[in-house]
This record gives sequence, structure tokens and C-alpha cells, in this order.
Amino acid sequence: MAKQSAGLLLFRRKGGRLEVFLVHPGGPFWVRRDTNAWSIPKGEFGPDEDALTAAKREFHEETGVQIEGAFLELPPLKQPGGKIVHAFAVEADCDPAVIRSNTFSMEWPPKSGKLREFPEVDRAAWFDIETARAKLHRGQVALLDALRDRLRESASSVKPSD
Repeated sequence: MAKQSAGLLLFRRKGGRLEVFLVHPGGPFWVRRDTNAWSIPKGEFGPDEDALTAAKREFHEETGVQIEGAFLELPPLKQPGGKIVHAFAVEADCDPAVIRSNTFSMEWPPKSGKLREFPEVDRAAWFDIETARAKLHRGQVALLDALRDRLRESASSVKPSD
């Protein structure tokens, strides 16, 4: 069975533009990478856990921020490595300057025998959709189109009041 992860795609409307909140992975491998390196805050979950519950948990672990709101389930997507990503869009705001990520340990430098700790996420930022397309990991770009489609569906289902 393919590994599964779940995450939140925060969006906001600012100055008439749609923006999304993305995170940059921490650790030495990613330190100089920017294009196609960013992600939605997400993480793996098991068969006994609900995807939305996992997405909220992972967002909190990677940013230190709790998010609530009206979650819009996006179609699951399969990343090039085979992992299935379950994403939920939610309109919310979050200050990238205050994020606090959990950490992971790895041997660094390689073969040094020294374990070092790194943040899972080293920074976060809001991006307009076109910039997000360039920043986002290629396997997650389809989430931006799914978000656009869901927002159009939501807008067309709202009927003007008499």
C-alpha cells in the first residue's frame, strides 16, 4: 500500500489576490534550494487515522499554529514517488514570522558520527498563485488548480439574496 500524507493548504485573499501559505523544508539538503522545494504543511498518517485530523496535527507540528475553519477537501493526488497526498484547503491567516517547527535528528556531516537536530520546517511564507507554482514541489502543483476549482464551485453555489 502506498504511503499517505495529509496536509492543509491555507489560502487568503489580500489586495484582491489569492495567496497560499507554504513551508520550506529544514535540514542541510534543502538549505540552498528554493524553486520546487516548498510544500504545504503535511505529514504521513496511518490507516487508523482520519486524513483531516492528521492534516491539522501535521500543520500544528510543522508550524506551532492551530487552524480551524471550513475545510474544503481537495482531490487526493499521487506524487511522483508514489505517496498519496490528501489536502484540505481552508481560508485562514497565519503569520510566517511566528512559526515554530518540530525537529528531526540526522547524522551531519555525513559519516561524521555526529547527530544534529534540524527543524522540519525552516521558514514559511505567503505566495500569490503564480509564484507558488514555481516554489511548490512539482508533485503538489495540482493542489493549486484544485483549490481554484473548489473556490469557483463555492462561488457559483452561493445564490444572491432577494
